Amino acid sequence: MNPVRCGIHLLQAGSCSHPEAASIIGGRMASVAFPALSALILHPTHGALLWDTGYDPAFFRATRRWPEKLYALTTLVSFSDDQAVARQIERFGLSPDDIRGVIISHFHGDHVAGLGSFPGSRIYCARAGLSQVRAVGRFAGVRKGLLPDLVPPDAEARAVFFEDRPRRALPPELLPFKTGADLLDDGSLLAVELPGHCVGHWGLAVRGEDDRWRLFVGDAAWSRRAIRENRPPPRLTTDLLGQTDPYRRTLADLHALHARGTDTVLAPSHCSETAAEAVAR
Repeated sequence: MNPVRCGIHLLQAGSCSHPEAASIIGGRMASVAFPALSALILHPTHGALLWDTGYDPAFFRATRRWPEKLYALTTLVSFSDDQAVARQIERFGLSPDDIRGVIISHFHGDHVAGLGSFPGSRIYCARAGLSQVRAVGRFAGVRKGLLPDLVPPDAEARAVFFEDRPRRALPPELLPFKTGADLLDDGSLLAVELPGHCVGHWGLAVRGEDDRWRLFVGDAAWSRRAIRENRPPPRLTTDLLGQTDPYRRTLADLHALHARGTDTVLAPSHCSETAAEAVAR
């Protein structure tokens, strides 16, 4: 089978700020910006898809009341309406109706806020993640970074679950990661389980038009620096959102991939280095 290559365009849909020390052991207490990144993926036969959505005006509607307002108060968001992914795709000649699918790394609010802007799209996601957001209580949801109002009521009917897709061996460029879920049956979009950050957290491997593999890692690392140095967030952060030991194993695997020196591009969702590429393009 000839490899399928996709057009890949990074998009930044707002940002939030936190102390750097919350994202990496030994980081500064000073507050730094964390971009919320999405990606427009142009498949040669399946058309336009999105990886995550970043922030959206829906985030602010979902956090108007208590206890959800606490989410907004503790996650200071910088966003303007023209940064919404549904607006940004217009410069590619696309409208929300043209998006065939939205691939969700996990259901935290800063990754799914724009999901409601694409009512006709399939939703590629983890069953475990969607089940959690449906079952979580409002206070527990805020603590876990989940805003159920951001997930469309018909998500289950539109969902294609990673867990149900056929497994395919990943290319050697992605070792030590070995298998992925083949989303489109042609090896072009391979969902890769990256446990630890939260329930149902996955990444996505895509071969670009330059023949290089991109591995979108979601929040398995919050920066390329964390991957290069194998420096996870402090245990307080990882225990609050997910599970520390699986998180650190996943980060160690990402570090091992980086250390192999292949031309694979690692793309964390909140990395300023990655965001600079979005701005440049």
